[in-house]
Amino acid sequence: MTNHPGDPTDAAGDDPIRATGDGPTGDGPTRATGNGPTGDGPTRATGDDPTGEGPTGGDEGRRAADDAGRPAEVPGRGRRVRRAVGGPLAALLVAASLTAPDQLRELSPAAFLRLPVEALIVAAALLALPPRPRRVVAALTGAALGLVTVVRLTDLGFQVAWDRPFDLVSDWVLFDDAYAFLAGSVGRAGAVGAAVGVVLLAVGLLVALALAALRLAALLARHDTGARRAVAALTVGWVACAAFGVRIVPGVPVADSGATALVRYHAVQVRGGLSDGDVFAAEVAADPFRDTPGDQLLTALRGKDVVVAFVESYGRDAVEEPEFAQVGAVLDEGTRRLRAAGIGSRSAYLTSPTAGGGSWLAHATLLSGLWIDSQQRHRSLLATDRLTLGGAFQRAGWRTVGVMPGALADWPEGKFYGYDRFYPARELGYQGPKLGYFLMPDQYALSELQRRERSAPGHPPVMAEIPLTSSHSPWTSFPRVIDWDDVGDGSVYHRNSAVADVGGKPVRRTAAQIRADYRRTVEYTLKSLISYVETYGDDDLVLVFLGDHQPSPVVTGEDASRDVPVTVVARDPKVLDRIDGWQWQDGLRPGPGAPVWRMDTFRDRFLTAFGSRPGESAPPAAAPR
Repeated sequence: MTNHPGDPTDAAGDDPIRATGDGPTGDGPTRATGNGPTGDGPTRATGDDPTGEGPTGGDEGRRAADDAGRPAEVPGRGRRVRRAVGGPLAALLVAASLTAPDQLRELSPAAFLRLPVEALIVAAALLALPPRPRRVVAALTGAALGLVTVVRLTDLGFQVAWDRPFDLVSDWVLFDDAYAFLAGSVGRAGAVGAAVGVVLLAVGLLVALALAALRLAALLARHDTGARRAVAALTVGWVACAAFGVRIVPGVPVADSGATALVRYHAVQVRGGLSDGDVFAAEVAADPFRDTPGDQLLTALRGKDVVVAFVESYGRDAVEEPEFAQVGAVLDEGTRRLRAAGIGSRSAYLTSPTAGGGSWLAHATLLSGLWIDSQQRHRSLLATDRLTLGGAFQRAGWRTVGVMPGALADWPEGKFYGYDRFYPARELGYQGPKLGYFLMPDQYALSELQRRERSAPGHPPVMAEIPLTSSHSPWTSFPRVIDWDDVGDGSVYHRNSAVADVGGKPVRRTAAQIRADYRRTVEYTLKSLISYVETYGDDDLVLVFLGDHQPSPVVTGEDASRDVPVTVVARDPKVLDRIDGWQWQDGLRPGPGAPVWRMDTFRDRFLTAFGSRPGESAPPAAAPR
């Protein structure tokens, strides 16, 4: 057939059907623009629309034809709005997760005014990848960022509660304590709701950030050229800001790599935790008193009852901060009253391995002479035969007991600590109302120690450990010190005359109110101890009382020391003479210049002061009473 100029079948390409692609050949707009069902359009070309809805750009007023010749639907207004805001929201979510601080003091809008290097690296990688790998990498990166965000938020929570980041190796057990704390603060229903909310938040962050990363990957591919230029320019800007230390606001560098630092920190933490076993085993084995015979231990305390009392959350701030001046007044008044009764005291500070919580770590540190600053070390310690302070007294012939008003279940650790008898809360016979985080007030627990172990004439010498829990957070109840003869089985605490305020109900309190409540509970416990010594402190009583850790940062503020007061009280002047070399200060209240020891050094110094040194012959032992 002869072809004429302008003929629709012109082979030179002037065929309007083939040129425009509106014919059945599939070479027209359906294939060229990719709006048809062949899969060769933008969804296939870019591979970055996770919803499968095709491109958001271009002329939305134009209707494209599918393979059957039917026009495709124009996106509705709602869909267009979602597409318009989805990208910015995804960018904001990713940016916030990368720049969010993990320190409470840094939590401010200014903290988010940073350029994270991780975003630039990931964006460059996504731009370099083909469509299918790009989607996979974007989803995995988003999920990983979700995990990092969960860890960052957990670190923030641990900073608030325990003044340190979360330990990925050994801190999982502390979530039980967190739940119990919430139950005591806002009630069980509120605690369950909070726990469910935390789980949903963690899962939601993983899903939301994975979807956000997919959306941003699609935007990068759709605007490939502009995105490459932007990433290159921002990378140059990041390097310049890092080199010159540019800050929009003081303390907030524009060039940020916080997410990488967070991952590196926890990686080092995990590696250190996994390798700490050998280090700790060597520390356990290095025990100068391991093989000391019982007749050469604690010879200067023969015949005396020794009580080691831990005062919950009794930290250095309680005796030094002006806001808690009343605590210092209680100690000063107690010193005067005890001195008038012929009872002396010496005080100093110990540095605790924990803060805000984890009391058992402090107990283990003091009693074992080892630095127990993690749950991993605590578990490892319990599997050893380390000589504890209680074990030394037991070997030397004392009756050793643990009076544990805060132990609501069996406590197999008692055997490790060398106790002949263990009193959990259920065996202490308390018939009063629940007061505070645990069950019974401290005066009742001390009364039971006296009644069960120290009141019988001619009883064998006793060494007792007793944690006093009335000052445990959340500091919601404030018993009064009453006459010891009225304590009885605790029923008296049902009366208003015995309790200043019964808490335990959900209540909103300001930070100032929390600190005031903390002060009142510490005052109560210290008054109970002072009254106990006044009432039952004969020549054969030696009391060692100390804090287990500082309270949480809501009380002390951030960056508080981990020091806790420690005091030795005795009527017998020979007891205090034995510790003259410690240079502790006179009285119940240590001053700013008082000595500070690490808590793990106390065991060896105590054993040395009150008995022969390892390898030396023992002085003549005092006759037991």
